Amino acid sequence: MAPASATGALIGYARVSTTGQLLDRQLAALTDAGCLRIFADKKSGKNIEREELTKALDYLRPGDVLVVPALDRLGRSLQDLISIVVGLRKQGVGFRSLHEAIDTTTPGGRLVFHVFAALAEFIRELIVEGTNEGLAAARARGQRLGRPPAMTPEQIRHARDLLSRPDNTVSSIARLLGVSRSTLYKHVPELASGRVAVDQPPTRHGELEAGPR
Repeated sequence: MAPASATGALIGYARVSTTGQLLDRQLAALTDAGCLRIFADKKSGKNIEREELTKALDYLRPGDVLVVPALDRLGRSLQDLISIVVGLRKQGVGFRSLHEAIDTTTPGGRLVFHVFAALAEFIRELIVEGTNEGLAAARARGQRLGRPPAMTPEQIRHARDLLSRPDNTVSSIARLLGVSRSTLYKHVPELASGRVAVDQPPTRHGELEAGPR
């Protein structure tokens, strides 16, 4: 991928976390740096929807350079920052951070971002490795992994006991146990064959006809 070259305009982006904070210092720094146009958000870095940043990225053209007062004004995280800068480079757009003196249109600036990208990948691999080791250790201890079952063994036993009484219906037992009918059928599969018998209690007339004459 060819490195971006600063042949276009300098476009600034500033951000503060809350509406009570002032953008004045950042705007002044970007203006002094020679930015032709400046976009500014008043939102937390954790907020995915940063409308002015989206507008700035759409405004940029090949040869332009996106300028920020500091790295933490642009990305929500190191990975997010790298993703944005890589996206800029694919468009032939450079990136400059005033506070850290990083400029991806220069060899030194590109080297710094290669190091950042390698560090982010290294951290990601450590997290994945640690997660896998934790899962393996949990399995070795016999610990159950994944979502807990919708019904506990005690609830299943209780459901079977209640269903043995003809006056109880599947719906009433499901409500009593705080589960859905489908969950009850899933965990007590023998219900499928006798659903009609337990869904509705028999009438008195039916009981008399079934009994001895």
